[in-house]
Amino acid sequence: MWIIYKLSSSGYSRPNSYQENVPLLLQPSYARSKSLLFDELRNFRISLKWCALDHSSCFGKFISYFAFIFLAIIVPLISSLCIKVPSSTQDCAQDGPVSFNKLVQFPESGLALVGFFILSRFFSKYGLRHLLFLDGLQEDSLFVRRGYTRELDKAFRYLACILLPSFFVELAHKIIYFSTVRVSFPGGGGDPWINSIVMFVLVLASWVYRTGLYLLVCVMFRLTCELHILRFEGLHNMFEGRRSGSDAGFIFREHLRIRKQLSGTSHRYRFFIIASLVVISISQMGALLLILGTHADKSFFSSGELVVCSAVELSGFFLCVLGAARITHRAQGITSVATRWHMTATCASVGGSDSGKGNAGEAADHDQCRDSTSSSSDSDSSSDINIKVLSSQEPPSFQIRQALVAYLQHNNGGITLFGFALDRGLLHTIFAFEFSLVLWILSKVVVLS
Repeated sequence: MWIIYKLSSSGYSRPNSYQENVPLLLQPSYARSKSLLFDELRNFRISLKWCALDHSSCFGKFISYFAFIFLAIIVPLISSLCIKVPSSTQDCAQDGPVSFNKLVQFPESGLALVGFFILSRFFSKYGLRHLLFLDGLQEDSLFVRRGYTRELDKAFRYLACILLPSFFVELAHKIIYFSTVRVSFPGGGGDPWINSIVMFVLVLASWVYRTGLYLLVCVMFRLTCELHILRFEGLHNMFEGRRSGSDAGFIFREHLRIRKQLSGTSHRYRFFIIASLVVISISQMGALLLILGTHADKSFFSSGELVVCSAVELSGFFLCVLGAARITHRAQGITSVATRWHMTATCASVGGSDSGKGNAGEAADHDQCRDSTSSSSDSDSSSDINIKVLSSQEPPSFQIRQALVAYLQHNNGGITLFGFALDRGLLHTIFAFEFSLVLWILSKVVVLS
């Protein structure tokens, strides 16, 4: 009895130690209110607090709205009004940087406004865990949960790969920019160098806030797309490992759950994608008109900020649309996988029946086929064999597989924008539209010049 007690006690302690080493997202006891040291959402919560986006309390909401109004509206407005070119060097070549500085304020503040509106609505309506689909993650397989844990770790790498290089280029440009221009606050007075330093810090903080706000929404959308891609990969593994018709119902329910979450993702982010496309298109067309319309020399000092702004905008937008196109491609490709699975299962069942009949002998097989079809009309014996297999042995599984394939053929959409699938065809259409706008602007500039 003592030995049995020791074995049971040692066997009981091992799962506890194993559970401590398992990532938190893989443990079924992960509650909604937990925020521990090894929480996979810890990086998101820290980033939201540093970006003043913590809406968990009334004080946090007040700080969030105050920071947005000050850094995304007031600071860009003050910088556009108070930064001027010195009168001693005021000419067309020196006035270019100020014009470009005023131009980039619109897309940066516009994208920050869209991102702040989306995040505020998400946090008040869904919450961070529900927004990232962590509440229903326990229903997924171990493959999906482990893959999503890795994607959570890589999410901020995408953000750092875009934000850090852009920040260093922006920092170098601002140092050169504020060493040349003159800053005069309303009312006058003050040391010009102190005014320049204060405005330099405010403008740089405003740029980091607005850029981080926009890229954070892009990273969250890309993370959601990666989760759905992992689920479609798990669904593909189900088709490879399952052959019986009874498992088709489980595959159907899993695809129905994925499609429901895809529909929710499309409804949540469609305004952000369309608004980002409109703001980026207008800003890029305006920048093209300004660059082609001015005859000043183009250099890093004059147009460096415009280059950084365009690079950040396009990087974040491509991060979104490429992730959406990938998941739409996976959703449309699952029909081909299901068709191949259905064909393989059907051929395997028919081939097994034919091989069993061949082992019984040709004469006996001919007599058995004749007896089985004695009540029917005269027909070819090979067709009678196929009809017999499909009617007496395979109707349930065959019809279930056929119904599943038909369902997937009519429900193969991924991320949609008001009913239009965001796939490669839509990306080609957007590219053609943007390219036609560029050609139209070039024709107008050539005619006017």
